[in-house]
This record gives sequence, structure tokens and C-alpha cells, in this order.
Amino acid sequence: MRFSLGLLAALVCSVASFAAEKKPNVLFIAIDDQNDWIGYLGGHPMVKTPHIDRLAKRGTAFTNAHCQAPLCNPSRTSLMTGLRPSTTGIYGLSPWFRTVPELKDLVTLPQYLKKQGGYKTYSTGKIYHGRYGRQNNGQEFDLIGPGASGMPFPPKKLIGPTQFGNHKLMDWGVFDHKDEDKGDWKVASWAVDQLDAKPKEPFFMSVGFFLPHVPCFATQKWFDLYPDNDSVLPKIVRDDRADTPRFSWYMHWYLPEVRHKWLEEHNQWRNLVRSYLACTSFVDSQVGRLMEALKRNNLDENTVIVLWSDHGWHLGEKAISGKNTLWDDGTRVPLIFAGPGVKPGQVCTQPAELLDIYPTLNELLDLPKKKGLDGRSLTPQLQNAKAKRRHPAITTHNHDNHGVRSENWRYIQYADGSEELYDMRNDPNEWHNLAKEPKFAKVIARHKKFLPKVNRKPAPGSKHRILLYDDGKVNWQGQNIGPNDPIPGVED
Repeated sequence: MRFSLGLLAALVCSVASFAAEKKPNVLFIAIDDQNDWIGYLGGHPMVKTPHIDRLAKRGTAFTNAHCQAPLCNPSRTSLMTGLRPSTTGIYGLSPWFRTVPELKDLVTLPQYLKKQGGYKTYSTGKIYHGRYGRQNNGQEFDLIGPGASGMPFPPKKLIGPTQFGNHKLMDWGVFDHKDEDKGDWKVASWAVDQLDAKPKEPFFMSVGFFLPHVPCFATQKWFDLYPDNDSVLPKIVRDDRADTPRFSWYMHWYLPEVRHKWLEEHNQWRNLVRSYLACTSFVDSQVGRLMEALKRNNLDENTVIVLWSDHGWHLGEKAISGKNTLWDDGTRVPLIFAGPGVKPGQVCTQPAELLDIYPTLNELLDLPKKKGLDGRSLTPQLQNAKAKRRHPAITTHNHDNHGVRSENWRYIQYADGSEELYDMRNDPNEWHNLAKEPKFAKVIARHKKFLPKVNRKPAPGSKHRILLYDDGKVNWQGQNIGPNDPIPGVED
């Protein structure tokens, strides 16, 4: 009996030692166009995201995290390569960075984890933009699941043509379909199946959800979470753009996304807001399915979970809907770390950037430090949420347009030198531009020091939402814009 107990004790010690040595897995969850309308972020008082909020309490949740670009392709390229858009010149929806000769051999986050840590890499849904990263299976990921999709779609558009045409993505609302038929449900199901197979190797599993990207369609039960009255609408001021530079309009000069003016004139503002909220809650439910699968397969204790969004989204604020801005509505995103090496129950208000994820995971997983990355590890904040970060978060949209977000201020400088400054403690909605007030000159100077020193012009093959500024001339997607040209959708 004594022999058996001794053998059992030795076996227990051996198993414990093996578990301690086993590398943590990584579950990497991306949400498309998700702004700060998440419960723990407080961006909308009515939003219901119980699963994401529960995850936030399990780990360290950042409330001042920002994207590197307010557009899908440059934001995701920056996160996955660890380089700023101003470093690579990737500003538009094209090109895929692998097609740019000087960028084609960049080692991305999943590649680095595979090479340095022996991770098996999985991907499903939207991680890179569109189908980027899916064409060459084996280069970006070992195993690829279903791609991102906003389907199913109603037989015909619910809202019809908008002020900028009949773009198929510009649609939202409720129609009769099943949640199980949605693209994001299928993406989550594939990931759940991989987890249920109980992977033997350490894994990096990236799961990218399409919603709440337009078209925002949800079934009735998700709409029923939110009242069908104006209490759901975000707060705005009518003359919010009166103190912003004209160059701020050039950032989103002519896009499929509609202006706030059109939403009100066509009685669609509330419908869009409720659609966005409903889709946010639906995606939250899919995050819950992933968390349940981790726990069911005893993977939750040894898996680092990272949840993020590629950029924010306006729903009437600053007189627009959509992205492509350097204000908090366009840049602020959820960012959560949970699992091994992360102190639970923390909320961090220090500025964080999405490109910080690459070096942070390297350090959490005890991998060799990757040289040449533009981001900085967040591990000090994962241990102590009050640990200060000297560097602010920087967002770039096209060359020489930057937003610098510190803990208490937002500073914006456009390519023509025009500026904005907001006191985020007293003016969190960014309604009062202080840039022209002399008493804030030192604040501006302090933030200017962090503007990127490298500002590449767009990489070869760049197109879609490309803004150029040379010798005082503005060119939007090949169209020259004069100083007196009417603002599309506002003055025309």
C-alpha cells in the first residue's frame, strides 16, 4: 500500500510538472467595426454584452485602447506585422502587404509563434482584411476554417438606395432568418469543433467575427433587447463640426457610409443604432460559445485569450456614420487579455495600441524578443493596471494624418498642419476643439513629440479610400478637391 501511494505521488508530481511546462495556448478573437459600445467600456448605457464583460473580469481590460488605422486593411496589417501604417505605407483597402516587394517577407504574429514557439496556427473568419491571408494556406496559418460573411441577406435591400448609391453593404434591420445560418455562427462553430477535438499541440487560434460591420442584420430577439425609441440614440451636438478643420472632412470625403443628415431625413438613425446594438449582442453570444468550449475541454486555465476590434464606428456622432476618423469614436476599441500571466479583475486606463499585442504575446509566451516592432509590450499593465505608459496611442489615416491619444488628451494633426485638441477628462465626446487656445500650447507641443517620424506615401498598388496631399493640393481617390467644393452629403 505504501508503495502504491508513493508511486501515485510520483505520478501526480510528474503530471504537475508536465502541466507547468506546457506552453499556453492562444485564443485570438477579433470583432469587425466594434466601437466602445461594449458593457465594460461604457460607450453606450444600454448595450448588453455579458460574455465579453465576464471575460473582462477574468483578465485585464483596457479602456483606453486604440487602433493604428480607422480602416480594416491597414489596421489589421499593422496589428499582425507589428508595424505602423506610416512605416509600411498600407493605408487603403488594397494592397495585401505580401504583394509589396519590400513587405512581402515580413514575419507576422502567427508565423513568429509557429517558428519560435512551435505553435499550430488556426484561423477562421476575418483576421486579415477580406480574403487576405487565406489565399496561401500554410504561409499565414496551418489550418483555415470558414471565411467571414454577413450572410444571410434578405431577398432585397431593406433600406433601399442611400445618398451615395445602392452599395450592397449599406443595409441594416431585422428580417426572418435563423441565427444558426449566420456567417458568424458558422465561424464560431468551426472554432468550437477544433477546441472539442482537444488539440495536443499548443495552438494559436484566431477567430474573426464579421458583425457588427454593415450590413447589420439580426433576428428579432436581438432587436428586442433594445427599446424602439429615441432613448437608444447617442448624444450629439448639431454644430459639432463647426470648430473642426475642413481637412477632417477630407478623411471621409466620399464614402458608401451615409451622413447623419441622411439618417435623420430618412428616419433611419434609430434603426441603424438598434441594428448595430443587436448585432453587437449577437456577436457577444458567439464569444460566449467560444468561452464555453474552452471550459468544457479544460483548456481555459492554460489559454491566453486576447479580444480586440480593428477600429471604431460612428453612428451619428460628428455628423457621420462609419469610420475613417481620428476621433475616439473612430479609434477606441475593446482590448482584453486573460489567462496565464495576466492579473484578473483589472481595468487599465493607460493608453494602449493594437500593435502592442504582438510584443505582449511574445513576452507572455516567453518567446525571444522580436526585433523591429513598433509596438511595446503591455505586460507591465497586465501585472499592475496602474503601471504608467509614457507613450500614447497613435492612429494614422493616410499619410501625415495622425491622432495622438494620451490618458487625458487627444491631439490631432492633419497633413495640411491643421489641428484639434480635446480634454478627454472634461469633454469625452470631443465637442470642444481647444487647439487654437494659446494656454494649451504646451499640451500640444508635448503630444507633437510622439508624431511618427516616418510618414511613407501609399505603398504601390494602394487604392480605395486613399487621400493624398502635396503642395497644398488635396486628392481623394484620384479626384482633386478644391477648397470651395461642397462636402458630399452635407452641402450638396
